[in-house]
Amino acid sequence: MSTPLPKIAWIGLGIMGSPMSENLLKAGFSVTGYTLEQDKLDRLAAAGGTAAGSIAEAVEDADVIVTMVPASPQVEAIAYGPDGILENARQGALLIDMSSITPQTSVDLAKNAAAKGIRVLDAPVSGGEAGAIEAVLSIMVGGDQADFDSAKPILEALGKTIVLCGPHGSGQTVKAANQLIVAVNIQACAEAVVFLEKSGVNLRAALDVLGGGLAGSTVLTRKKDNFLNRDFKPGFRIDLHHKDMGIVTDAARNVGAALPVGAVVAQLVASLRAQGDGGLDHSALLRSVERLSGSEV
Repeated sequence: MSTPLPKIAWIGLGIMGSPMSENLLKAGFSVTGYTLEQDKLDRLAAAGGTAAGSIAEAVEDADVIVTMVPASPQVEAIAYGPDGILENARQGALLIDMSSITPQTSVDLAKNAAAKGIRVLDAPVSGGEAGAIEAVLSIMVGGDQADFDSAKPILEALGKTIVLCGPHGSGQTVKAANQLIVAVNIQACAEAVVFLEKSGVNLRAALDVLGGGLAGSTVLTRKKDNFLNRDFKPGFRIDLHHKDMGIVTDAARNVGAALPVGAVVAQLVASLRAQGDGGLDHSALLRSVERLSGSEV
């Protein structure tokens, strides 16, 4: 007799959370979701999930609770307090936080949850909206091996590269490094695009050949059409990357790691946000380079 699949509560149905929860439904899991936007709850219900009216209602019978919200304050808001996860989830439940937050927030959450008999993994992801839709996310996990092992079937329905990186907070530390690499890579691609165009080179041909050599990257592959079409519909917003660059620069300072290039790119991300582009995709770093070059379209 096969073991029944765990019942899942999903909190946070945004750009990433909605397709990820739908992939769990496709894999046969029962998903009860809660978020603040009714249209997102309607979308979950249309996909075969159950919409809850509160966090408490969503988590009360769940074996596993997955959270995907923007930042540390939101994680703390949904986790703590009389209406939060820790007061309403059953003992023995597993909380998988897939938000991108500070490592210390994850460490504190794990400690406070343990006092309630709730297990925790921090499991932030990389791959953006496309990776979420295609279920090919990279998932970097912090926590105990036994909890990671029990969560593996769920994570395998969401991503392709799933690695336990160390104790609580380790997943968030690796995610911070990921966001550093991605931001610097996008900035380099944006500078190359402006350089190529100002030089009169066919941009599509140039990006095709660059993508096949050492300069090729997932960033270039995923964002090539954004650059070519100036399509900055958010797959991952500048606002969120600004938050993440704050996390990595602060964490690096705490451990004594110098980030000379990362610090510059963090300022460029902050500048783009200050100019009103925070709601655009992070590939919109191209707009900043164009402005600096006097060639904004």
